[in-house]
Amino acid sequence: MSEATEEKPKMKIGILSRNRKLYSTKSLVTAAEKRGHEVRVIDYAKCHMNITSHRPSIYLGDEDLRGFDAIIPRIGASYTFFGTAVVRQFEMMGVYSVNESVAISRSRDKLRSLQLLARKGIGLPVTGFAHDPKAAGHLVKICGGAPLVIKLLEGTQGVGVVLAETGKAAESVIEAFRGLNANILSQEFIKEAGGSDIRCFVVGEKVVAAMKRQGKEGEFRSNLHRGGTANIEKITPEERSTATRAAKIMGLNVAGVDLLRSNHGPVVMEVNSSPGLEGIEMATGKDVAGMIIDFIARNARPGRTRTRGGG
Repeated sequence: MSEATEEKPKMKIGILSRNRKLYSTKSLVTAAEKRGHEVRVIDYAKCHMNITSHRPSIYLGDEDLRGFDAIIPRIGASYTFFGTAVVRQFEMMGVYSVNESVAISRSRDKLRSLQLLARKGIGLPVTGFAHDPKAAGHLVKICGGAPLVIKLLEGTQGVGVVLAETGKAAESVIEAFRGLNANILSQEFIKEAGGSDIRCFVVGEKVVAAMKRQGKEGEFRSNLHRGGTANIEKITPEERSTATRAAKIMGLNVAGVDLLRSNHGPVVMEVNSSPGLEGIEMATGKDVAGMIIDFIARNARPGRTRTRGGG
């Protein structure tokens, strides 16, 4: 067969997901099968590992999960520790992971991710962090006074996010959270965003789709899980550059970068390592899952993981 007509080899792809019925998981399966790849959904929480120097392995029941060319981690926030351990084990076996274990762990640590982004000059809301509840008043000052947003470091999908309208209210919330030994961030409230944000979906080093998410009336959080709406959005070159740089700093090949439009340019709120596909595909009409599969087909090679399960 001539080189011009030779077909690309098909791959065996594992999707690490706890629920095969989720829209994102089903969309990835459909996209992979449509391209002729063999695909399997693996409940990573039911896996166990043999951590051996010369022959690391992963099992699902009695089955040895060898022979995969690539994996797509869809690790839930509450399973980050074990889920990234499974990803790391696949990496040690030479399997290509579209998002590596180190990058997933980095992005899940909100404080660490903000520090890394700040070090590289990415626009961020003014953010404060403290351990001592007595520092509450100073945190309010750091963020420019009330109103300000207070976030639990472990929160997801808008849970554990409070808008404090006054300085006193902010101090009370901070003291209450710290009294429960919860780690929190305080951030300036970007009023001009009007309860909306921009989700930029990055694959490789490109923004392949973008949508504007608008919170419901009276809600400052724009999460679709909280009743927000989403529509396709044209983003500026600065927003595009900010999103791709943020994903690259985190080390993520696939990422959902959430931006707010502030008076001083785009600011990054979060970089998500397992961004949902339903909202972005419905809002934009784009086959984002297909773009992820195509990226893997172009880039997956045995042992190509940068960190090889390290760090």
